Amino acid sequence: MAIRTATKAEVGAEIVAAAETLFRNEVMSHTGHANLSGRISSQEMLLTIDGQVRNLTTDRLGVVNFDGTVLEGELDPTNAEIITMHSEIYKLRPEVGGIIHTHSPNLLAFALAQEELPCRYEALLRFGQASQVPVAAWAPRGSERSVSAIVDAVKQFPDTNAVILANHGVLVFGATPLAAASLLTVLEEAAEAELHARALGGAKDFPEGALDQVLASMARVRS
Repeated sequence: MAIRTATKAEVGAEIVAAAETLFRNEVMSHTGHANLSGRISSQEMLLTIDGQVRNLTTDRLGVVNFDGTVLEGELDPTNAEIITMHSEIYKLRPEVGGIIHTHSPNLLAFALAQEELPCRYEALLRFGQASQVPVAAWAPRGSERSVSAIVDAVKQFPDTNAVILANHGVLVFGATPLAAASLLTVLEEAAEAELHARALGGAKDFPEGALDQVLASMARVRS
């Protein structure tokens, strides 16, 4: 799988647009807390310098090597501790070009319940999440145990593009920062719908072969 690379300016604009998308779609943490990153090379990423991304601008992004070295900018200590949460995903999944972590309210409910999010909403199939979203076991934020739990979840579920962080929030990744933002939006919709469906007896699974049918339908439209 080819590693996606782009200029710092291109990725910076994508990260800002992704943050704006999350607020516009009302799927952000109520506090405006998140961290976003975008790959700019095989070993470097742009990362938000602190956890407040409301009205984000490109001057609030730093260049960070995947070994943890800050090459440009000055990261707030609270964001410096989450570098490996992003870098390990980039190293594990070379096709990933953007990562978002936040505490979207309905997904947070699943995190607090330590419950996987099932794949029962068709939009998930269309936005790159064709499996359940696994849960990574809780450990202190940014700790080696926390990162290891995330990596283990991604390895166990190689088709997933998101991980629920037990008692914390969610981590979502995609080909670009904007792709990650789009997926986060439909994940939050799916989580909200799952919670509402429980009042109606619970959501129901897709019929067998649903993913193949959706992919075939998408291919017909694009051809």
